[in-house]
Amino acid sequence: MPRNSPHLADEGFMDEEAMLSAILPPQAPTRVEELVSGIGSVRDTEELAYKLLASLPRSRLATIQRRIAPLLQFDVVGTLPTEVALQIFSYLTYQTLLVCSLVSRRWLALANDPSLWKTLCQARGWTWRPPLRVPAFNIPITARDAAWDHSDDDEGMGDSDDEDDDEESAVIDNLEAAKAELTAMSQELDSGFASMSSFSTSTLLFTNTKDTINVASSSTTRLNSPRNKSHARHSAPSVLNSAHDTSGVKPNYKLLYQTHIKLRNRILSSSYRLSALQTRGAPTNAHTNTIYCLQLYTYPETGKQVLFTGSRDKTVREWNLTTGMVERVISNVHTSSVLSICVRDGYLASAGGDRQVVLWHLDSNKMVNVLCDHEDSVLCVRFDDRRLVSCSKDRTVRVYSFPDLEFKFMLDAHRAAVNAVSISESFIVSASGDRSVRLWDAESGKLLRTFEKHHTRGIASIDFCPPVILSGSSDKHIRFFDMTTLQSWSTSPEYDGVAPSSNVLPFPLPSSNNDSSTSGLVCQACGSSNIEPSSSLPPPAANRFGARHMHSNLVRTVALGEDFVLSGSYDLSIKVWDRKTGVLVADLTGGHTGRIFCIGFDSKKIVSCGEDQTICIWDFSHGIDTSFLP
Repeated sequence: MPRNSPHLADEGFMDEEAMLSAILPPQAPTRVEELVSGIGSVRDTEELAYKLLASLPRSRLATIQRRIAPLLQFDVVGTLPTEVALQIFSYLTYQTLLVCSLVSRRWLALANDPSLWKTLCQARGWTWRPPLRVPAFNIPITARDAAWDHSDDDEGMGDSDDEDDDEESAVIDNLEAAKAELTAMSQELDSGFASMSSFSTSTLLFTNTKDTINVASSSTTRLNSPRNKSHARHSAPSVLNSAHDTSGVKPNYKLLYQTHIKLRNRILSSSYRLSALQTRGAPTNAHTNTIYCLQLYTYPETGKQVLFTGSRDKTVREWNLTTGMVERVISNVHTSSVLSICVRDGYLASAGGDRQVVLWHLDSNKMVNVLCDHEDSVLCVRFDDRRLVSCSKDRTVRVYSFPDLEFKFMLDAHRAAVNAVSISESFIVSASGDRSVRLWDAESGKLLRTFEKHHTRGIASIDFCPPVILSGSSDKHIRFFDMTTLQSWSTSPEYDGVAPSSNVLPFPLPSSNNDSSTSGLVCQACGSSNIEPSSSLPPPAANRFGARHMHSNLVRTVALGEDFVLSGSYDLSIKVWDRKTGVLVADLTGGHTGRIFCIGFDSKKIVSCGEDQTICIWDFSHGIDTSFLP
């Protein structure tokens, strides 16, 4: 009888040959040698192994499992040399690094390596500076006049060439789903970064309240988080107390990265503390009339951040953000309202209704020069390390060399007042009441491109970061577009995703210097040069705005940020929009009782001023140690 006859089989024993014969078809004995030797396919080998395991009793399977488990749990990355493992981890995002830190102690050490987080911070332009201890201050926003007298004209903007009325949009869009998603993300990130602050997550996210603003000597606080809400470029110590003393601490780039993410998340959740640097009559040496312009500025020698403001009272004032007091008053220079200021590299330029542009040296506290070439009010002034540019109600833009202020040329193609101007290393951009935006060659003054009918009414404000232009208009809308691709988004359904009307074909813009700090780009909102060129716009998103999400009055000031864009309006609100999609992410109200004329911002706060003589600080860093953020 054959050896493998079932009648003679030993049920308690099976040798290897008998086992293979039982699980393999009779016609495939030669396949065994091929599979074992590796000649067969991987799929056939896996099938053979599965059948072999399926034929074993449970006790044998348990033994095999105990012997195989260590092989399956072998940490390949963890056993590599540290420099090799870090090279692998360097390709991971910050979210993945945080997850990897939970795998094992070895992965925790790798994921927390400072070199990885330093690289991530450098990619975003985030740097660490030695922290400074900052005492708290706050001036309360008390009960002021219920309504500010709007009878005064806005001296800081010229008339438009079109005064036709427009109808209000009646479309109401629902962003509750987006808001819920952003809020959920906010709570998740806050809980993950709770170790950075002595406050719990529940104390960091606020609801809309009507409490009194915190004063240094008072225990009451005003916490404001507007409803229906789901931002940067200046260096600053926080205006509030830090939760921890980090003086003398070595750079912690993971903390630096997480803090920036948390601040961004605060903006998405509209979690801020509102305070006032000035209210009417306080402090005693404050402005005595409408405040038209402001700029945050950091002294490069000391790292100290201050705020400069210009007013209808004909003065420029420098504010100490640590004490909340005025440290310098520039007066008896302008004979009319100060409508625009620009501060950079130790110089301050101011322009006013007296048709003058004044250049001031801050260290020596002396006036350098006065320009009186314009024939009407000078509405905006900007300068970099090579040139100074001013625009006026006289419909012209004038360009001077800097700092000697030798006149170069005049740009006179606009048909109405030129309300705003911005400069970069190679270009000048101007916006006018004639509803057009014009792009000029900064070296020759040649007109390169005209964007006609960019808005349905006069343009009041612009910010420029090649190749992107952000504009605000008396048509109550803002528009964000790329000059090279002509892709855009707008809060106006008429213009959302529509290419601007241009008199020339698209052309490439030259790349800026590799060093972003010397790229020559100058921020419209602050005059800062520490900004990087914008990347190309994604395809425009479909319009998703309703009337309640748009501004309801003229958009007087706009500013470009890394992730967000900001706009301030005569409707007493500041709105924060997602830079890529144009989705409204925050709506800041309740700070001003008069028209908003100017906004500035850094990674921690937004500063605004206006007709009511109030300087508001919308602080998103409350309860977070931000003393190491430059």
